[in-house]
Order: sequence, then C-alpha cells, then structure tokens
Amino acid sequence: MKNPFGELIGLNIARQDAGFSELNLTITPDLLNPHQVAHGAVLYALADTGMGAALYPSLAEGELCATIEIKMNYFAPVFSGDVVCQTRLVHRGKKIAHLESELTLDGKLVAKASGNYAIFKPSGNRS
Repeated sequence: MKNPFGELIGLNIARQDAGFSELNLTITPDLLNPHQVAHGAVLYALADTGMGAALYPSLAEGELCATIEIKMNYFAPVFSGDVVCQTRLVHRGKKIAHLESELTLDGKLVAKASGNYAIFKPSGNRS
C-alpha cells in the first residue's frame, strides 16, 4: 500500500507479518528539531506506522484500521543513524487492537510506544 508521508520521511518496512512489523528510518538533517535532535514526531510516526503495519495483515477483506491513541515514551536523544522499530500485536478484539513498539538505535532502546487501534468497515460515504 502506498504511504506518501512515509516516503516523504524515508520510512522503510523491512518486515510485515500478521501481528509483527519491523520498520527502519535513517535520521537525516531534515528530520531534526532546532536542537539538532530527531524530532519526536518523526519517532512517533515510525511507531504509528509500525503499529498499522503489524495490524493490517490481520484485517479481513474490507476492514480498515485507524489510530485511537498512542502513548510514547522517549528515553534517549537520537542525533543520527538508523532507527529500528519493532512492533508486536499484544491483543486483538473484534473492534479494538492493542500494540507495542520498541525503537532502537544500535541496539539501544531510545523510545517505546503503546497504542490502540479501531478496526472497522468504512461506510460508503467519505465526503
């Protein structure tokens, strides 16, 4: 599935299975905040996309998923390098799924996220 925002910031899906995903992202100067640290929103986007990537293969035909909420904890600043995000599906009900992501840089934990996603069939009207 095409992901224009992911392409814009350089997200790469290295592995995607039902209930698991691994994404990576190279931190470039364009992704830094004014303090020359990776912007928190970039790491958040990595976790959010990782959660969707882990959940999406488990959806039935015609189903979609959408973020309800994500809690993000940042443990260490990221100045450069390749950040890896591994996400696991913790629980999947009929309408809600819970996932957890760990973001690492050179094997060191830099952030962790947990999130809930809605699972639904879209209505016919999208205006």
